[in-house]
Amino acid sequence: MPSALRRGCCTLISLSFSKGGIDMALQTRIRCMIMRGGTSKGIYLLENDLPADPAKRERAILKIFGSPDVRQIDGLGGADPLTSKVAIVGPSSLPDADVDYTFGQVEIAGAKVQFDGNCGNISAGVGPFAILMGLVKVQEPVATVRIHNTNTGKILIEEVPMEDGEPAVNGDYAIPGVPGTGAEIKINFSSTIGTKTGKLLPTGNPVDHIAVPGIGTIAMSFVDMGNPLVFVRAGDLGFTGIESPQEIDGNPDSLQKLEAVRASAALKLGFTQSLAEAVPALPMLAFVAPPQDYVDFTTGNPVQKDQVDFVSRLMFMGIMHKTYAGTGSICTAAAAKIPGTVVFEQIENPREKNVLRIGHPAGSMPVNAYARYNGDDIVFENVGNSRTARRIMDGYVYIRED
Repeated sequence: MPSALRRGCCTLISLSFSKGGIDMALQTRIRCMIMRGGTSKGIYLLENDLPADPAKRERAILKIFGSPDVRQIDGLGGADPLTSKVAIVGPSSLPDADVDYTFGQVEIAGAKVQFDGNCGNISAGVGPFAILMGLVKVQEPVATVRIHNTNTGKILIEEVPMEDGEPAVNGDYAIPGVPGTGAEIKINFSSTIGTKTGKLLPTGNPVDHIAVPGIGTIAMSFVDMGNPLVFVRAGDLGFTGIESPQEIDGNPDSLQKLEAVRASAALKLGFTQSLAEAVPALPMLAFVAPPQDYVDFTTGNPVQKDQVDFVSRLMFMGIMHKTYAGTGSICTAAAAKIPGTVVFEQIENPREKNVLRIGHPAGSMPVNAYARYNGDDIVFENVGNSRTARRIMDGYVYIRED
């Protein structure tokens, strides 16, 4: 006979079918919301709905997504790094924030959830999610949500437009890589310097020359804002900087070369003890070049070089990002304002630009970058971007008990 048992905020649905004296088919249902945040899509969960024990929590998340499985066929994952992301949100543990938010990158073929850094695109959905779930007070016409990202220990400030007591959905703000338009959500990341290393320039230098096995010595710029990134010149690796995801992901030699560079950067930063042990998450790697004409791979439309200030291609979880990571755009904009970095040198008069346009595979992405120079010191007054987000589905996800 079917029975239901409340366990905290979860519901255990027990369907008892006797087979040799053993009850079968026990499932746990957990509240969830599927949201598009920027150019990513994730599963948003309430912290109190998940097990408190970290190991049990990770196992539950893997079951929700259907990992490990290359298709994630038995869960909600989309079998792509940009759709295999989780946001865990709950009451704030800090007095100067409204909510706590933990980001997880859920491996697809592996049984691991990586909590090393944040995702700026998924962050865009946290403010709307917190409002929809009643975690923050509704404000009209714009709700300001202070978000404590537990991965980095930093606070993000989101301005969420409201309509009839809920986060607005419709608007005229467009993001390359997302069909149509939506309500503009403004996010300020200026307090996220040193998310993992504690420094804007982890090595203390705007550029370092690092030996990469099988490639040679490469000029690299290490910057840590939003998330730590390493930047290299596209030409130093034999690239143009306007490659499409298909061109890079379909070429094993290119992928191997880029991962060798990224792993060497991880070793330099102390993120790994050896090149072989470097995990694919951090630091992210971007290869940059001056403005050029190219084609938006999602639409086939031309992107003119006067629409961008420079071009960049970002590697994420072992493949090329199909647009550009939100935190990656923040770090890239910061790097573009620091004299001597390989990003700074790609741009005409970067000190004078308060909005930088990154040319990525699907178009041009503007990022606010207000910086004040005092000799060799740089003070970032506002580094942020605008995204859109939308609730796609809410309800319950069912996971099987082992």
